[in-house]
Amino acid sequence: MICPNCSTELKRTERTGQVCSHCRRRYALDPQVHGRGMHDLRIRRCVESLTDHGRLKVTVTQLWYRSRTRSSAWPAREARGIRPGIRWPVVLTVCAGLLVCWALTTGIPAFLAAVGAVVVLLASRFVPYEEARGAGSWISPSEETFRKLMTGAWQHAYGALPAGVVNDERHTPRPTGPGPTRPRVVILCTDRATAAFLRANDIPPRLRAVLVEAEPEVAHETLVDIPGRLPVVVLHDASHLGALLAPLLRIEHPDRAVVDAGLPVAAVRRRAGAVHRVSPAPDIDTADLRAVAGLSEADTAWLAQGFWSPIAAVPPPLLATVVEEAVERAVTARPESAPAYGFMTWPDTDGAAADADTTGEKGTPAT
Repeated sequence: MICPNCSTELKRTERTGQVCSHCRRRYALDPQVHGRGMHDLRIRRCVESLTDHGRLKVTVTQLWYRSRTRSSAWPAREARGIRPGIRWPVVLTVCAGLLVCWALTTGIPAFLAAVGAVVVLLASRFVPYEEARGAGSWISPSEETFRKLMTGAWQHAYGALPAGVVNDERHTPRPTGPGPTRPRVVILCTDRATAAFLRANDIPPRLRAVLVEAEPEVAHETLVDIPGRLPVVVLHDASHLGALLAPLLRIEHPDRAVVDAGLPVAAVRRRAGAVHRVSPAPDIDTADLRAVAGLSEADTAWLAQGFWSPIAAVPPPLLATVVEEAVERAVTARPESAPAYGFMTWPDTDGAAADADTTGEKGTPAT
């Protein structure tokens, strides 16, 4: 690997204990120790891409999605084949019957019976039983592992998180301060990392917006505490609750303009490089979801299996641009015309993540 401090190419024996044997300086990550693709130079390149060369601040969650080395998601699958406890008695019975035919006949019938017995026996070995499997997903490294690397090994080596990266752990206190004196819009965000990103970059006060962070299950109830009829910009994951949030808000608050700036399911469901995650399959009425949210049958079926995609995985420069444009559209929209201004399709959301440089050691791809 390359030393991130002196750029010397180091052999495994020259980097014991995360200390370069040439410059004697400590570094944070070693792909041989912390996993393929986990390397200081690569993390710095990811940070530079996410922050738009230092223009923005980003969260650890956003950095985790950007620097992931592997990810996968799979749909539910029914059981395949015949259970072993049933398969072998059936196979042996069929083979025995064919061998009896072989013994009692001659010529072509005997030959076909013998061949049939062999085929049945071989087929039973090459068609194994596969149990039913639910939908699932994984990301490498895991979020917990990545956070420990950033708040542990990285801070131990450099004294702080990478420049431009802020900690958004759940126990981290949220910065507080006076809201805008004359707010003109409400930004309703259902994702913790995205809300932390907006606060870290002072986007709400700059746009004269009230930022409201709420869990998606209760997000529609939070507007009760916001006086006035300020328009609302909704930020959410591509999930079944996210898809329903803006339509339900329009029904419950007909006096407010509601702009859906969340991540649409259609933008990520079939997009290569997008982050797909799976939670326990929600108990939803697919017909109601199609009728209320206006989703296609394919998108609805995808959500019904528990699939979703996080808005925190969207490249931060794109996310900031979408929020700014959505706010400007919301303040000029009338309640009855607001749905027409929703971001029904997003630009390329997998951009940086899809072509991430996942080099762990020199010349070794980490994907």
